[in-house]
Amino acid sequence: MSALAPKSPGAPAGGRIGVLLVNLGTPDATDYWSMRRYLKQFLSDPRVIEENRIKWWFILNVIILTVRPGRKGRDYDKIWNRERNESPLKTVTRAQADKLDDALRPADARIRVDWAMRYGNPSIASRLDALVAQNCERILIVPLYPQYAGATVATVCDEAFRALGKLRAQPALRVLPPYYADPAYIDALAATLNAQLAKLAFKPDVIVASYHGMPEDYVAKGDPYYDHCAATTRLLRQRLKLDEDKLLMTFQSRFGKAEWIKPYTDATVKGLAARGVKNLAVITPGFAADCLETLEEIAMENAHIFKQAGGGKFAAIPCLNDSEPGMAMIRQLVLRELKGWI
Repeated sequence: MSALAPKSPGAPAGGRIGVLLVNLGTPDATDYWSMRRYLKQFLSDPRVIEENRIKWWFILNVIILTVRPGRKGRDYDKIWNRERNESPLKTVTRAQADKLDDALRPADARIRVDWAMRYGNPSIASRLDALVAQNCERILIVPLYPQYAGATVATVCDEAFRALGKLRAQPALRVLPPYYADPAYIDALAATLNAQLAKLAFKPDVIVASYHGMPEDYVAKGDPYYDHCAATTRLLRQRLKLDEDKLLMTFQSRFGKAEWIKPYTDATVKGLAARGVKNLAVITPGFAADCLETLEEIAMENAHIFKQAGGGKFAAIPCLNDSEPGMAMIRQLVLRELKGWI
């Protein structure tokens, strides 16, 4: 026998297919050191902060990581899932993976669904290792970001490729494309919004579609994120038959001193109240699962801003989460990307 002949006991059984849902990330706890570890990993990513690395290292380690962990920990503490002792983002992403696994098994028994966080735990590398250990020869990465951005979708791919770069026997890999204009996504948003509005005791005068922000400089360099958000908003307006003055597009969660894409959500909410808008609803189409930015920043902070400025009733519309419309959309998108494999 040749010295180069395979010495393994046999070919991997099953030839399984992995599906890995990936969301942004979460701290393991709300204490200072847990928050510091999470923020350091997140804010050290050059895709997230495009700044001179030496300058940014000093700002991050000497200034930001001294003050911000305590403040953000208090914010997380307001929304923490105490029953599971984890962030809501982790709770929802796990539920999405579990429900998707149940939905896909009838299509092909070889499919294994798992989930990961780009920052924090469980890591992308650990869950790719777990899928490979289950003999998954083909893996579909599903970044749970409808709109593409370098700081979201691209960095998920970066991390996945880094993890696979350590393997001698790599699985085949596919990545779900951004789905910002997909009819299944628009229909799920519209169905969820209509269902939630029907539950309210008031009719909103205006609906705000709030997306996570991005520095203007990133867009100027070619990031398509703003255009993707605008396309989603336009299609949602068409689907709901709403004018531009009834469904507004805004951007939240800005960080640092740079100019970010506008209009800003907090300034818009305050301005609407000042102009006499009494009833407001906010939907967050760029978030696949409720998290700090939706549960604390929108439902608490911006609700307070609106009411302090003279507004009346405020509703934060839940994300798609693991709802029936949300899961039907994910299942449809995943099955489409698995064609040829199943």
